[in-house]
Amino acid sequence: MDLATMGGVVLAVVALLLGFTLDGGSMAALANLAAFILVIGGTLGATLTSVSFFQFIKAFKALRVALVHRSPEPLAVVENLVALAAVARREGLLALEERLEGMDDDFLRRGVQWVVDGVDPELVRGMMETDLSYIEERHHKVAHVFETAGGFAPTMGIIGTVMGLVHVLGNLSDINRLGPEIATAFTATLYGVASANVVWLPLANKLKSVNEQEMLLREVIMEGVLSIQAGENPNILGEKLRTFLAPGDRHRKSESEAGEVSAQTAGD
Repeated sequence: MDLATMGGVVLAVVALLLGFTLDGGSMAALANLAAFILVIGGTLGATLTSVSFFQFIKAFKALRVALVHRSPEPLAVVENLVALAAVARREGLLALEERLEGMDDDFLRRGVQWVVDGVDPELVRGMMETDLSYIEERHHKVAHVFETAGGFAPTMGIIGTVMGLVHVLGNLSDINRLGPEIATAFTATLYGVASANVVWLPLANKLKSVNEQEMLLREVIMEGVLSIQAGENPNILGEKLRTFLAPGDRHRKSESEAGEVSAQTAGD
């Protein structure tokens, strides 16, 4: 589980509730099941109307994967590609076929398979770039679902508040209850604005961030596969691929870490 995401949501909710109670507010005043159903149900319904059912379901499945899945370390990907380049340079491209089964990344496996099969380099580049563009498009569609929900939620909150005020103003027989009932009506607006800015929009940004990280790794893999096919020197390849990374991520922090990765790569 991505602790940053869960921790961020919890921190935001706690900060809002704590600020409300420290100001003299009562937690019970925020509890309104009708407003919750109206805002959340209305938001999900409006979002589903805006996108296809398949895209809607896929967005929540992709969110679960994004929050649970841990992307491989970029430097480890570079080191793995350098190791593959060393094998190809020493034993030939066909020797990489033995390593295909041990590759967890489908994008890398497909690229290496095309190289082993002797596919033209330009065709390999074209297919990998097409694959990249469609992966990115799918990720943007998923993030768009949550952005759409974030746009509808505040409006649903306002609708809920207006409906509550209509109910309150239609029954003015007890003036003493007017204040509390108006306050209750405004909980719908609170739910709408809070859910948009604490849940929906942050999740959309999280998915965009995950997409950026994954696209970077895919670009590194594509460049590495094409360089392996071209027979580049493994050391030069390593230096070239490290330019994709931030300066602080280009080298291991300690020799022991490097030894662990080297041993891991050798065992693959």
